[in-house]
Amino acid sequence: MSSETTGSTGLAGRYTSALFELAKAEGILDRVAEDLDSLHAMIEVSEGLHRLIHSPVLSREEQGRAMDALMEKAETSDLTRRFIGVVAQNRRLFVLPGIIKDYTRRLAAYRGETSAEVISAAPLSDKQMEAIGASLKKTVGTDVTIEAKVDAALLGGLIVRVGSRMVDSTLRTKLQHLRLAMKGVG
Repeated sequence: MSSETTGSTGLAGRYTSALFELAKAEGILDRVAEDLDSLHAMIEVSEGLHRLIHSPVLSREEQGRAMDALMEKAETSDLTRRFIGVVAQNRRLFVLPGIIKDYTRRLAAYRGETSAEVISAAPLSDKQMEAIGASLKKTVGTDVTIEAKVDAALLGGLIVRVGSRMVDSTLRTKLQHLRLAMKGVG
């Protein structure tokens, strides 16, 4: 079974390196990032698109045509469109989520920013995102790019990951700790 590695030596990392260098050479790093963010959002909300990129049944031509039509409809840059075409032709659409995540991290590093993953029980408002960003900037010492995710199973609170550091202040975790403490008492 394939793994969606995002390191620079993994499959996604090799594709990301190529895309990043091409986007840098063309001076469209931000445009490609916007295209990839848009594609990521589409993959997250569309079960059909998720099936398309993971389907071993569809031929590379079918996947390529479908992705080309999607990229045209989304009005992505020519570079992004051609890149997705190459990924489809090589039957590697299943690594797109890893490529997108890796590209975001590389762009943040290139800008001198740190990327953080913030997982909450409900979507965060712009004001909350700004407050979290300011707090992380103060703690880390550099600008922070936040990748927000929602996991309703958390009940409340946040999980914040910056590099190898993680802070888990969710209600789910607090309840688990309380449950373990209660078992220890009896």
